[in-house]
Amino acid sequence: MKSGILGGLFLASMALRAFAADPSIFTWKTGVFEVNMLVETRSAGRPTILLGTTPAQIAQYFPDGTYQSEVNTFLVRGNGHTVVVDTGFGGAIFENMKQLGVKPEDVDAVLITHMHGDHIGGLQKDGKPLFPKARVYLAKQERDYWVDTAANAGARSALAPYGAKVETFLPGSISGGAEILPGIRAAAAFGHTPGHTVFLLESNGEKLLIWGDLMHVQGIQFPLPDTSVSYDTDPIAAAASRRQILDYAAKNKVPIAGMHLVYPAIGQVESAGAGYRFVPAK
Repeated sequence: MKSGILGGLFLASMALRAFAADPSIFTWKTGVFEVNMLVETRSAGRPTILLGTTPAQIAQYFPDGTYQSEVNTFLVRGNGHTVVVDTGFGGAIFENMKQLGVKPEDVDAVLITHMHGDHIGGLQKDGKPLFPKARVYLAKQERDYWVDTAANAGARSALAPYGAKVETFLPGSISGGAEILPGIRAAAAFGHTPGHTVFLLESNGEKLLIWGDLMHVQGIQFPLPDTSVSYDTDPIAAAASRRQILDYAAKNKVPIAGMHLVYPAIGQVESAGAGYRFVPAK
């Protein structure tokens, strides 16, 4: 999402507490990898962010005019690494990690899907890195856009404390992305932002695709995947990436995990008519 870091922190603090009793950690195994989905915030979203929908579609998919919205991060451990995929707003992620017995200094790599505020808000505070021993990995296209082209002060501030420990890469295709760490590959899913990246975990013949912001409103974007949102830099490209990756996940039976899917935020994609459906993990 396009919230700046300060705006993101404010939104995090204002997230609806009605969901506080819900579980905030979900654990999944992919070969040697233990993947923990960590809920950063829960709130009620409004479908006004959707582009090109009709009143009939809104009435069908959102009868009460709202949907449950989450911001999630992921903690991945395995192959000798402790990895965070996106940092949320920098709030609940640290408490959730503490519950799992993981300290920020235990994390040796932070993978960034893109540089919106609800994904990089936990990288730094007061100019100091919140993951002091970690290297930060992100697509070259993403860094170039937000740090140079867009000249976004929040993006520069988020990366600055890591200095030379920021590493960029060129994402590959969904079937053959660049290996960032052992068993973790990066693939292009451009459109939501110019360098939006998904990460494919593979171990012992098992896979999991952590797909960042490929989807924001699952209630309509699974059945109607051409529906984009106002947060997308290029809505047409975002829809094309979404269809490509949904098709890949459904055909190859690869579980997916999303930063804005609702708990457990991990599950299987199945074809359903002209669209898809999501089967949450148990």
